[in-house]
Amino acid sequence: MSAIRTNAAAAMLGVSPNTLRSWERRFGFPSPKRSQGGHRQFELTEIESLRQALEETHNVSSAISVARERGSGPASPVRLRSMLARFDEDAADRLLEESIAVRSVERTVEEILLPAISALHDSPDETSPEYGFGWRWATGWLSAQMRTAPPAHRSESVLLIDASRPLALDGLHAQALELVVRRAGVRVLSLPVDLDPLRIGRALAALTPRAVVLVGRGASLDLLGRLVYAARRTSEAVVVYDYRGALPETGASTVPRLGERPLAARAKLLADLEERARNPQSALG
Repeated sequence: MSAIRTNAAAAMLGVSPNTLRSWERRFGFPSPKRSQGGHRQFELTEIESLRQALEETHNVSSAISVARERGSGPASPVRLRSMLARFDEDAADRLLEESIAVRSVERTVEEILLPAISALHDSPDETSPEYGFGWRWATGWLSAQMRTAPPAHRSESVLLIDASRPLALDGLHAQALELVVRRAGVRVLSLPVDLDPLRIGRALAALTPRAVVLVGRGASLDLLGRLVYAARRTSEAVVVYDYRGALPETGASTVPRLGERPLAARAKLLADLEERARNPQSALG
């Protein structure tokens, strides 16, 4: 285990060395070892666990109780948010590796990554450097997972049209949806929304998708309407879907909605595609 000196441990916790020593005397935690020269050496995992518990409880005795009980603790959105708020990319990478050891990649994305970035976004200043860093890191991590996803083995394919703005949470949700659908063996092509609706036929001809999914809220209703019209005119077999409110709720739309979470959206999308394959004449909205 890595060991650090008193000053470094105190700096990690945001307290003075005297305060850290007083916690040791009063609570017996954190419990340092002594070097040959008699200097205190704290286990890095103990200090990290205590720092995270302090962020969660905002109470010293409660935080020490929590840190003692769980050690470094399981991978969680709170831990990931804390690491990203410290701009600690390596620690964030390690935490998701821990998560993947006990969860699938899909569940890690839905249960750990997306909630952590959402928590940074929902902080008082959603344009903070912490959120910007977290968003960029998450984008890179999702992209790396897509590059290592297994090759497509299903006959269906999906075109994803992304209308999310820069640094928008919807952009991460678009990547998350693309990743989980790819990992189900479906070929996915993701394109930005600002393409010429008259030329969308090129993408449709290259991919022959069974579904077009609209993601993000950065495009006008007129542009999305023209894209939907172009997709449906190019191929009657194409079904157009909305993910996370890309289309405003007007009550008159015939575009089915995939919901808010990537795994539930994938489940509905695949179920619809399978039903369509069994019954080509079925109406999917």
